[in-house]
Amino acid sequence: MYLRRIFIGAFCVFFAFNAYAGGDPDYVKYPKGYQESFTNYATMNRNGKEQVAKMYANEVAISSYGKDQKASAGSVIVMEVYKPKKDADGKAVEGSDGHYEIDKLAAVAVLERRDSWDDSYPADHRLDGWGFAIYKPDGSLKPNKLDCVGCHAALGDQDFLFTHQQLVDFVKSD
Repeated sequence: MYLRRIFIGAFCVFFAFNAYAGGDPDYVKYPKGYQESFTNYATMNRNGKEQVAKMYANEVAISSYGKDQKASAGSVIVMEVYKPKKDADGKAVEGSDGHYEIDKLAAVAVLERRDSWDDSYPADHRLDGWGFAIYKPDGSLKPNKLDCVGCHAALGDQDFLFTHQQLVDFVKSD
């Protein structure tokens, strides 16, 4: 019985750390109603993945990229990640626009920029003011093993965003 409790306790501790590896929903909240209040600035196939991404930015991000091409505090970027439809061979079906045809929403990733974060938010879970979190389509926590900071860290010259140029181009064309 004692060993069983130790095992269960160790499992819970391990799971708790892994559940938040892809972001920190305690700090970066799911922005309810973003589809209506944010601007959809890009839709694309994700590089190297059979996924479609729809990118949204709030008004703070849109206006700050229009001024100096770096996000101001209060900027929020949302990426909806979709699974594509598959053909009989299991390959993603491409639509006439070059994007995979969407089957269903799989996840919602949220990036939020602040001037400062609560000291309890681990510094190695955020990047130059950006915080990260990943949610299920219903807005509940999506446990995962992604390293958001690790992937975004190489993009310092793009304000740590994979879609920086798409956002800047969208703002310039609007």
